[in-house]
Amino acid sequence: MLVKEILRIKGNTLYTVTPATLLSDAVITLSEHDIGSVLVMQGGRLAGMLTFREVINVLAKRQHEHRIGPTPTMSEIKVGDVMDPSPARAVPEMEVDELRVLMLQRHQRYVPVMEGETVLGVISFHDVAKAVLEEQAFENRMLKGYIKNWPA
Repeated sequence: MLVKEILRIKGNTLYTVTPATLLSDAVITLSEHDIGSVLVMQGGRLAGMLTFREVINVLAKRQHEHRIGPTPTMSEIKVGDVMDPSPARAVPEMEVDELRVLMLQRHQRYVPVMEGETVLGVISFHDVAKAVLEEQAFENRMLKGYIKNWPA
């Protein structure tokens, strides 16, 4: 199975922010759309990615810093200050097994799918698991149908 097949089934709705977006606004976007990541775009190009991991990391850092003095609030922090500026990227022709290895090696749950400089979508680890499960269920049905109609 190819990455482009997962995108076709999943759809390619993109949620984006800019590096100048306040982190508090980005968190609202994540929550309102029940998503785990947003693309950070600047000048029509991918500048990075913000996931719930970066949000949790900045909250933990603030908690530690708060113990020794005042810290900026989430409405003062910009996405560009906490985003991942170089997320792993997939291409449409990539095999899903290759994508799974990439996601595991980079410890990255969300991967933008790129064709050149154009973002086609984002694939999550959940999307991969769902696609693999559906593919296996289809193969199982085919095999069971084949065995059931086994020639005498």
